[in-house]
Amino acid sequence: MTDPDFVKGNGGGVYDDRECSCPREFYQRGEINSSLFFEDCIRSIDFVLAYRINSHEPTELENTEKRRVFEANLISQGLEVEASQKDQIWFVKIHAPLEVLRRYAEILKLRMPMKEIPGMSVVNRSTKSVFSSLKHVFQFFLRNIYVDEEIFPKRAHRFTAIYSRDKEYLFDIRQDCFFTTAVRSRIVEFILDRQRFPAKNQHDMAFGIERLIAEGVYSAAYPLHDGEITETGTMRALLYKHWASVPKWYRYQPLDDIKEYFGVKIGLYFAWLGYYTYMLLLASIVGVICFLYSWFSLKNYVPVKDICQSGNTNITMCPLCDWCNFWDLKETCNYAKVTYLIDNPSTVFFAVFMSFWATLFLELWKRYSAEITHRWDLTGFDVHEEHPRPQYLARLEHIPPTRVDYVTNIKEPTVPFWRMKLPATVFSFSVVLLLIALAFVALLAVVVYRMSMLAALKVGASPMTTSSAIVLATASAAFVNLCLLYILNYMYNHLAEYLTELEMWRTQTQFDDSLTLKIYLLQFVNYYASIFYIAFFKGKFVGHPGEYNKLFDYRQEECSSGGCLTELCIQLAIIMVGKQAFNTILEVYLPMFWRKVLAVQVGLSRLFNITPNPDKTKDERWMRDFKLLDWGARGLFPEYLEMVLQYGFVTIFVAAFPLAPFFALLNNILEMRLDAKKLLTHHKRPVSQRVRDIGVWYRILDCIGKLSVITNGFIIAFTSDMIPRLVYRHYVNKNGTLDGYLNFTLSEFKVADSPTLYSLAGDLSNITTCRYTDFRLPPSSPEKYTLSSMFYIILACRLGFVVVFENFVALVMILVRWCIPDMSVELRDQIRREVYVTNEIIIEQEAHRARFERAKRSSSVLQTPVDQDMDAASIQEPNAKFINIEKLLNENLTQIEMDAIIHGENAITGISGADCLDEVHKKLSD
Repeated sequence: MTDPDFVKGNGGGVYDDRECSCPREFYQRGEINSSLFFEDCIRSIDFVLAYRINSHEPTELENTEKRRVFEANLISQGLEVEASQKDQIWFVKIHAPLEVLRRYAEILKLRMPMKEIPGMSVVNRSTKSVFSSLKHVFQFFLRNIYVDEEIFPKRAHRFTAIYSRDKEYLFDIRQDCFFTTAVRSRIVEFILDRQRFPAKNQHDMAFGIERLIAEGVYSAAYPLHDGEITETGTMRALLYKHWASVPKWYRYQPLDDIKEYFGVKIGLYFAWLGYYTYMLLLASIVGVICFLYSWFSLKNYVPVKDICQSGNTNITMCPLCDWCNFWDLKETCNYAKVTYLIDNPSTVFFAVFMSFWATLFLELWKRYSAEITHRWDLTGFDVHEEHPRPQYLARLEHIPPTRVDYVTNIKEPTVPFWRMKLPATVFSFSVVLLLIALAFVALLAVVVYRMSMLAALKVGASPMTTSSAIVLATASAAFVNLCLLYILNYMYNHLAEYLTELEMWRTQTQFDDSLTLKIYLLQFVNYYASIFYIAFFKGKFVGHPGEYNKLFDYRQEECSSGGCLTELCIQLAIIMVGKQAFNTILEVYLPMFWRKVLAVQVGLSRLFNITPNPDKTKDERWMRDFKLLDWGARGLFPEYLEMVLQYGFVTIFVAAFPLAPFFALLNNILEMRLDAKKLLTHHKRPVSQRVRDIGVWYRILDCIGKLSVITNGFIIAFTSDMIPRLVYRHYVNKNGTLDGYLNFTLSEFKVADSPTLYSLAGDLSNITTCRYTDFRLPPSSPEKYTLSSMFYIILACRLGFVVVFENFVALVMILVRWCIPDMSVELRDQIRREVYVTNEIIIEQEAHRARFERAKRSSSVLQTPVDQDMDAASIQEPNAKFINIEKLLNENLTQIEMDAIIHGENAITGISGADCLDEVHKKLSD
């Protein structure tokens, strides 16, 4: 609620001076927090610069001069500054007056709300969702899930237009919430990023607050939070209590309020994360059902019975390595049971379902994103309207402007292709290839470790069973791999940022997209290389006993009798779940650690306690925010990267780990609230950034979805035993059962045919043959140990399954995309109507303005004061017929009716869409 002493109105109302310079939320408390204002308690603090005196006197003299020139440049741009000192730290508080806000709102082409015209308040800016017609049926059950409108009331949405001082009569700039805190901080940061300071030799990078912070001239630059997380009446406290709270995990997020407080970019991230988590619920339920089916049907699976029954103890298997002994197939009883939980008839269904789910998720997100884009007035936003990055212009300062940007119509310098662009691109590409090669070296190291561990467990003083040795070696190698991943990732991130800076990208969006692609490519290879190796290469080219295919004089790794799918599941589960658990721990405790370090460094330990102190909370808002961590321009990058990598685990290899969506759902429920808590508690308030969508991440998600169809098809066909089982039941066994299937998958080898195996057998004269998993001819055949005809039959069936699977899933994906348009019909019509009405309002206002100006200039017409008042009022008030038009926005118009309004005269409104334009132009020409 606003302070009752302020009288509000439109046009002719009485305004308090603070309404013209301060955002509304500063006044929503019963008592004004004076630390959010200058000493006069009138001008709001829109940004704060903080610095400490350097003990080295020559350096401090240089820094003082830089600060003096920089702050003088800020004042020359119209900003107002005020300095304060607290605990040996100086704070430069910045306020943007109304004139500065107006000027830069026009430069930045900000979309601002138009005046609220009588009759326009009935505008409905929301569109119908898929389930909106059924909401009233489940309202009783869902009211505890949706956003509580008593806590977060629905925000009124108004028509917007790109701000222009020439058309300022369309905007109510004196409205207290016209320039919000997010808009103010964005404008001030834009100015801070482009002001110069003195430097030696006229350094081309001697500009911008980021450079000054990097050189130690300033310690920090940040906008203010509106209060403490425990301070009643602040939006920060409201979000902390009802959004960032883990016990509120079942509630929908207040996205509009998140956007208003943190800006569009952060609001869009939480919208995407919430929708992704919501969609994971369906995938998790289906995955758990498939897992339960495999669990309950395990007892009836014939091959597991054949392995675990005591009558099969005489099946001797060939050694798994050069130093290993012969082993009994019964040792893999537990391993075979685990394998069936992953490799069972429901695997194919779940893989097809997840391919359908991935397509459905992306298509529904595009539809949902279109509604958010419309609601947040991002529909007409173009990334080409972005201004060039300061670093980009600085590096091209010596090059004269030659190119006119086709959007902004501003002359800009062009990057020399042969001298700068090409060398940087080639160098960047070469380094990325080198880093990818380094990831494969790490993979080779993990493979060698796994082979050594398996041999040690089998040959040691207390040899383990084969099943236990395989599981333990695979699990420990996965942990080693996870540790290597974090080490390589740290190096990748720093190198990728340096390489992207060399590539000379014009806008921040282009820079972020290029950086995103680089890091994701490196992370993709880093995280998925070991999984791809187990899925598609391990055990596929090993040869056979007596004639193994060796690499560097070492035998290749082999899979157990049940294949490599269980090892793939173990590797996937440890990397995915372990990564999520470790990241969650880091997100909870790392910000607390760095805050404590920062507090000790700047001598603010006494401020580390977040318990609200009535006096200190008010007097030191800018002081308390100083000890918080910087969020940074790319603060969301690791959050998106973590979720997109998780999306890859959920989709690309879901055939090997059906519980992946379930673990992802549990992680995301916690992740969403912890990210919110981290933002509100441990970080300075981020500067609002305007984006149109989630950017290049959508393209990455789309590529992952297409790749998942290919990988799941090949995993089912070549890594699992589904195809051999189908061939056996329908081609080999006339009874259609799996009786004898175990013996069907094992080939026989004569120990005497291999000196190595014969020496391992030693005096065990009863071991004359051993079995191994393959389809080869027996020792009694003239062409012994060559691939049998059954191998080629199964291979043909595998390839045929891949073709059928890929085409069927591709057909389903095309059908889903065709059935779900990117934008709903209701939303498309709503946008058309709003654009039409907005244009008509502007045209009518321009016509009234032209007539009024012509009447004022005319000396031949004598007007009475009443006539002058009527003409002046006509500029402010819309024509009544536009109110009638606007009322049509809530009516269900057909396409023909809408076209009749736009292109022809309408009986209800009494105007002609096309004729109106002609009439206005005619009047203006007169």
